[in-house]
Amino acid sequence: MRIFSDLTQARLVRFRKMRRAYYSFWVLSVAYIFSLLATLLVNDRPIYFSYQGESYFPIFCHYTEQDFGGQYLTEANYNNLLQNEHFLDKASSIISPPIYQNPLRSHLYLEDAPPHAPSWDHWLGTDESARDVLARLIYGFRNCMSFSLLLTIAIAILGILIGGIQGYAGGLTDLISQRLIEIWASLPFLYVVIIIGSIYERGFFMLVAILALFSWIGLSYYMRAEFLKLKNMNYIRVARALGLSKTRIFFKHILPNGLTPVVTLLPFSLIGGISALTSLDFLGFGLNPPTPSWGELLSQGLKNLHAPWITVSTVCALFITLMLAAFIGEGVREAFDPKGDEK
Repeated sequence: MRIFSDLTQARLVRFRKMRRAYYSFWVLSVAYIFSLLATLLVNDRPIYFSYQGESYFPIFCHYTEQDFGGQYLTEANYNNLLQNEHFLDKASSIISPPIYQNPLRSHLYLEDAPPHAPSWDHWLGTDESARDVLARLIYGFRNCMSFSLLLTIAIAILGILIGGIQGYAGGLTDLISQRLIEIWASLPFLYVVIIIGSIYERGFFMLVAILALFSWIGLSYYMRAEFLKLKNMNYIRVARALGLSKTRIFFKHILPNGLTPVVTLLPFSLIGGISALTSLDFLGFGLNPPTPSWGELLSQGLKNLHAPWITVSTVCALFITLMLAAFIGEGVREAFDPKGDEK
């Protein structure tokens, strides 16, 4: 069974030939997969060790100090345990993450006041709370990409359904819907975020929902135009004459042929989602602290101009991510351009 049509396969081949976009896609994908595994790769808990003949997986399970000969039921401090000779005498086969840092842990034992300059222990230095900048950048990248991907999916669903219904129904339904969309689009987005954030806790999914409610409008215009054009095609008239239901015509015959605007616009929606979350975090209306965030790091960099490593590392990470996403978007837009199908 074939997954893609001949036309789609030809477009994918064109995309692969665009080396800059193709390699950018793989670099960004691998970086995102790495960030999803950050719990295993960037953490200050051992992945595994053996203690008195028993196996422990601190990165997945909660263990108390009493489990390792301590006095309290609080969570074990593995940084202290790995420096304790009595613990090391009874422990073996210790496997630690490649980057032994936690984005939420403050290293208050370091000399001088934070932020601290880059060193062998902290490659990109620490922030104003003595937390490792590299760890916060990696976890912040995961939050940004996950946020943007969820936002892009929500935008696609809302834009396709609302724009498609407008274009397919036409007439009075289209007219009333268009006027309501224009009214909705005039609402001040930032004020809505501030008001809702002051009433409810600013959580990850709440921000996705709010941004999705304001970001689908542009895509709906394109989908409306596509459905207005496609519903008058001959094969759609034949489908109506055969007695096919409106739902089947909508989803099976018009939608698959009207997805070109979706495919070409979604990479740029990904860029918009990253920029939006970073901006909200920078202004203090995004994710609640101490959640790792690029916008929060940029805000810290502005307050600590004497610590340029915070700003420089964050700006570089943001620039590279947006550049790769832009290259992918350009490649997808060119590969799925209908003019290229005629060549």
